[in-house]
Amino acid sequence: MQAIANIWRSAATAARDFGADSLALAATEFAVVVPLMLVMLFGTVEVSSGVAIDRKVTMMARTLSDLTSQSTSVGDTDMTNFFAASYGIMTPYYDSTVTSATISELYIDPTSKVARVQWSKGSSPRSQASVVTIPTTLAIGGTYLIFSEVSYVYTPTIGYVLKNAITLSDVAYARPRLSTCVWYSPSTTCTTY
Repeated sequence: MQAIANIWRSAATAARDFGADSLALAATEFAVVVPLMLVMLFGTVEVSSGVAIDRKVTMMARTLSDLTSQSTSVGDTDMTNFFAASYGIMTPYYDSTVTSATISELYIDPTSKVARVQWSKGSSPRSQASVVTIPTTLAIGGTYLIFSEVSYVYTPTIGYVLKNAITLSDVAYARPRLSTCVWYSPSTTCTTY
């Protein structure tokens, strides 16, 4: 009988000692929390980079239309400079293989309020006289618009939370500031198609 009592006493002492021992508790909590914290860290890095690039895409589109609208006429050299300035905005994310930008001038027909391309330059130039859908608030007949389009294919660096590439894009509109239209050299007048 004494042997059984000793076994029960030993088991009770071991259970009490086990309950009082908290040395491994921190390691257990750490093992549970670390994976969650790593997912949150990598997700924050990926989403933050994506938001920063999306903001730069918007700034690039606005810069392209703004620079072009400040001229009375533009040529190939001007376009090269406008695109170089706007690509500088994308630093340090700029990569010519994933960034595309196009600038076009649109004429809005006075009768139908349809916007048609007068000229277009850039990565994916639009064909002359092609129709572009614009917001109805900008459809003022007989006027011109400078229209810029920018897109960027964002591929997450880590790829742990965001796994697929995302296309970030934006457009911007501006009215010519110093003349009725911005003609493209060698043309010397505003033409309508």
